[in-house]
Amino acid sequence: MVAKSIIANDRQARETASAIEQISAALSSEQALKAIVEGLPREVIASVRRSLLTEREELASLLAAYNEAKAGRPDQLRERIGSDPGGLLVVARVARGWSQKELARRLFIPEQQVQRYEAERYRSISLGNLIRVARTLGVQLTADLPAQSHEQWLPSYEMTQAEAQKVLKHARSEGWLEKADQSDESGLSQLKRTVAEHVADHGTPSLLRTGLNVEDHSGDWLLLSWKAQVTRRAQSRIQRMKTKYKALDVSWVMELARLSAHEDGPKLAEKLLADHGIVLIIERQISGMNVDGAAFLVDETPVIGMTLRHNRIDNFWFTLMHELGHVILHYRTGLSAGFFDSTEDFAVDEFERQADEFASNILIPEELWVRSPARISNRPEPLEKLAAQLGIAPAIVFGRVRMERKNYTIFSNKLGAGKVRKSFDARQLEITQ
Repeated sequence: MVAKSIIANDRQARETASAIEQISAALSSEQALKAIVEGLPREVIASVRRSLLTEREELASLLAAYNEAKAGRPDQLRERIGSDPGGLLVVARVARGWSQKELARRLFIPEQQVQRYEAERYRSISLGNLIRVARTLGVQLTADLPAQSHEQWLPSYEMTQAEAQKVLKHARSEGWLEKADQSDESGLSQLKRTVAEHVADHGTPSLLRTGLNVEDHSGDWLLLSWKAQVTRRAQSRIQRMKTKYKALDVSWVMELARLSAHEDGPKLAEKLLADHGIVLIIERQISGMNVDGAAFLVDETPVIGMTLRHNRIDNFWFTLMHELGHVILHYRTGLSAGFFDSTEDFAVDEFERQADEFASNILIPEELWVRSPARISNRPEPLEKLAAQLGIAPAIVFGRVRMERKNYTIFSNKLGAGKVRKSFDARQLEITQ
């Protein structure tokens, strides 16, 4: 079980209490809510309100668990961290009533060291130091060897030879391996180790939502290998980010949509998302994955991964907005498990329907769309006029018409095919380096 988020100190508790107050104020005052959702289409505002209600409930639960633990009743906090041994040490410190400074004093180390340990849930600490911290806190660490060993940190089946060759070939072409001249055996060993470490820290993708199908892909080596690589790159970005994601900050989303009108819009989108605490990673898919986009959490930071499987402007912006819909609407109700999407078919899953509606309305508000002559026109001019009115890329409108009519032969030359990768190369996207 991958640990949920917890409050670990009084500073975080104060910040959480402040966030609860701000959300409550927004939900109780139309004027305050307007400042948060200003500019968003009417159809989106109701969804944002529901997401804020969920955010407030989760933050209240977080704060209650921390306060209970400080009062010597750590059960709620203990339940949140699951089987994570690093989280258990944090809970033990809180339950003892010790600050991070007090634990540092008893360990004869700087307070900043304890802060670093706890921020990463003691993942990089040596075994000797882990035992030392546990003994200081009075925690007894035990290990168990079950009669039937089951590798829970790996997918449920061995990688087939065909899968192995797909992953290895992709890893070589995309520069994933530590050394370009690694042998097949060494390369596969590295890839399996990377996946095992990733699953231990972040769990497995639970569902792959492909249109009408919602399937269990927790044992999919291709998807796991891709997600591990996206996560590795995201972690590097997160270390340098100066902004954290805030559920109360959504009015900028319309600005994101208007970036589509720029030739370098995808790269500008990456920068704007980072400014609001969201990491965008472009990573080519492994052959056979059938994934356009993904949204999941790396610790507390939302990450959007995209494959650019369809190298078109219309597909890029709809997929980006769909995954952003998951971030904004499902931050507390599914993002920790993750969403892994193919956008070729209509979705019946409720989460996917909400993300589809979010993307559609942000790009082309429904109340404008139903009245626009572009919706029924067979000529490009009305569609281009609507795009200019909305300040978005015309390809988005052409793509919407093709999708609604289920006619993918029309306007094929209006979708910006082949243009996204030119401005947004998947292997050289580290713009913050």
